[in-house]
Amino acid sequence: MPKSEVFDNIEAITIENPVDKIIKQLRNLITSGQLKPGDRLPAERLLAERFGVGRGYIREAILKLEFYGLLKTSPQSGTYVSGYSLKILDSILTDIVNFNKDDFASLIEARYCLEITSAKLAAERRTDADLEAMHDALTEYDNKFKKGQSAVEEDLLFHIKLASAAKNTVIESMIIILVPDLIKIINLVDRSDGRNKAYAIEQHHQILTAIEKQDVNGAGEAMASHLDEIMSTRFTFK
Repeated sequence: MPKSEVFDNIEAITIENPVDKIIKQLRNLITSGQLKPGDRLPAERLLAERFGVGRGYIREAILKLEFYGLLKTSPQSGTYVSGYSLKILDSILTDIVNFNKDDFASLIEARYCLEITSAKLAAERRTDADLEAMHDALTEYDNKFKKGQSAVEEDLLFHIKLASAAKNTVIESMIIILVPDLIKIINLVDRSDGRNKAYAIEQHHQILTAIEKQDVNGAGEAMASHLDEIMSTRFTFK
């Protein structure tokens, strides 16, 4: 083999971005429970000193983690770990370091297609145990709403239980991978004036009723209607 061809097998060395390193460490602290929901992060200046990088890198890492819903920043009080339980945080399986924000519209479209398929399969394949699990999640959702409390986690758990009822492990895994998308989109849409939360709850009940009746087409249509507003936001984040 000519010596020149030997070097064709050499792979380029990938130099990791400082932002990626910051995100990995913060993400590990969150998912391991060392940083708990509600914990406040040190100021950007202190984080920059601890990581040994400029504040711009810290700011970019925080923005990316906020994009996934893992952190929340208040101009008055600082940056906190989101109040989601570790049950939700542990479900976030996707690698956020490699995520490209330009692909956000594609993620929303993927979720739209997957959840409609999931609802149809759940209507066809659900068991009594699945119905009970979905009812429990929806009851918790209703109770939180009636008390005027945030019900984002209960909303997410309903969708996860529905995915489980579809009895397709690949679709279920893909929907769970999109949980960060769900968290971020639900947060953003909930803050908009057009979001009718009472109507959203009604849509959840329509989905569950169709699944109970094993109405495959009805379940798909109910899910599509539920996701229409989220689908309309898919180009907002470009």
